[in-house]
Amino acid sequence: MKLDEFLATKPLFYKEIDYTRMPRAYESIKSYFKPFKIVHIIGTNGKGSTGRFLAQILHLNGKSVGHYTSPHIFDFRERFWLNGADVSDELLNKAHERLYSLLSDEFRIKTSYFEYATLLSAVLFSQCDYFICEAGMGGEYDATNVFDKLLTLFTPIGFDHTAVLGDSLEKISKTKFRAMAKRAVLNDEMSEICVKIADEIALKNGSRLNFVREILSSDDKIEINKYAKKQQLPAFLISNFSLAYSGAKILLDEFSIKNLGGLNLRGRCEKISENLYVDVGHNELGAIKIAEIFKGKKLNLIFNTFADKDYKAVLIALKPILNKVLIFDYESSERELAKDGLKAVLNELGVSYENFTTAHFNAIKSQKELYLAFGSFYLVEAFLRAYNKR
Repeated sequence: MKLDEFLATKPLFYKEIDYTRMPRAYESIKSYFKPFKIVHIIGTNGKGSTGRFLAQILHLNGKSVGHYTSPHIFDFRERFWLNGADVSDELLNKAHERLYSLLSDEFRIKTSYFEYATLLSAVLFSQCDYFICEAGMGGEYDATNVFDKLLTLFTPIGFDHTAVLGDSLEKISKTKFRAMAKRAVLNDEMSEICVKIADEIALKNGSRLNFVREILSSDDKIEINKYAKKQQLPAFLISNFSLAYSGAKILLDEFSIKNLGGLNLRGRCEKISENLYVDVGHNELGAIKIAEIFKGKKLNLIFNTFADKDYKAVLIALKPILNKVLIFDYESSERELAKDGLKAVLNELGVSYENFTTAHFNAIKSQKELYLAFGSFYLVEAFLRAYNKR
């Protein structure tokens, strides 16, 4: 069975997860691979861009690198970046065939969509010098935590996936920091609550923990600023790039970013046209960063959200830059969209809104106003597919 057909049998979301399954599944096949040099990227926002920046730096400096990120926007292959490009369908299916042959019937059938994709990344990147592995939603119990990590990079932590990770910043931080490797780096923008918990867990685990600012020299900061200016990076991507750069300093004796290209990853405040941007931030922390980027401007927000998300916090963060909200309806069979709940919050906040219609595509193309499609990967995918058809 081909990979796309096989994955179609697996639901994207599970109400209950067996946290013993992934460790047992990986234990059953790990002897077939050489020991990995794995960098684990954990946090709430910025994991994808941090991991991709690091992968690009390492590859530029002569290393074979695989980067596993999730979810994808258009194509499952987007989750697997190998030495400069998304893996081919042929390579992905060969990896699937090998993984399928190694797993027992229990793990073939019962592994979740994300668990199987994570195991697939191990097969794909088994010959790489470095494997950059992005956690899904957590840390301690995340499927990616089965690997032995050389280094952990922590991006800022905020509220998201509270039904699974906990309803407080303390609970969320603990489940993420408990996956800490013996060497770890914190983004400089980490909150005091998170830093306190990180320090406690590092002490308990015997981990060496640093901030980015403790690793970067004045010369490093000059190089980072040159790159950021050249690529016109917004502040949040400069922060993520600095974290990636600090990781490269730990991994490599020497390296250069002189010929480093732009971020090769879609949906991170991506400029689609002169007046249209898309961003997959999808939570309060992501919304705060977006509000900083567009501070002093007004835009039309193309938006929708899952019912179980704290969309009120997102809209409060975005309100200072909002002209109006265009509710973009799309098919969501496995998770309920907010619908009337979203409209109730918009009314409460005094934000004008209307349903997105085909007429809005013409309005976007007129370039008279600024537009931002912001939300989950699923929303951005649905919007871009509709936009590209026109």
